[in-house]
Amino acid sequence: MSEQKLKNRRSFTAEFKLKLVVQVVSGQRTIAELSREHQIKDSVISHWRDQFLERARQVFAPAPTPSERVAELEREIGRQHMELEILKKASKTLL
Repeated sequence: MSEQKLKNRRSFTAEFKLKLVVQVVSGQRTIAELSREHQIKDSVISHWRDQFLERARQVFAPAPTPSERVAELEREIGRQHMELEILKKASKTLL
């Protein structure tokens, strides 16, 4: 992407995105209406809606217990340790 295109790219606040998504999800306005009014592509608003709906599930998900969190972190450490060992072996063969 050219530098000029990046400079012209608009950015929107989280509050603005939420306002539009709530209007779409509640049925107050359609994506097409909001797209025309704010001069934003339909696909952008659809993407915001999809992100909102996907992350909304996390609000109602039960929080992991401390022991579950510790187990999750231990698995992550083990995975990273294995990756590190593989990378060490690979770097030795390349040198």
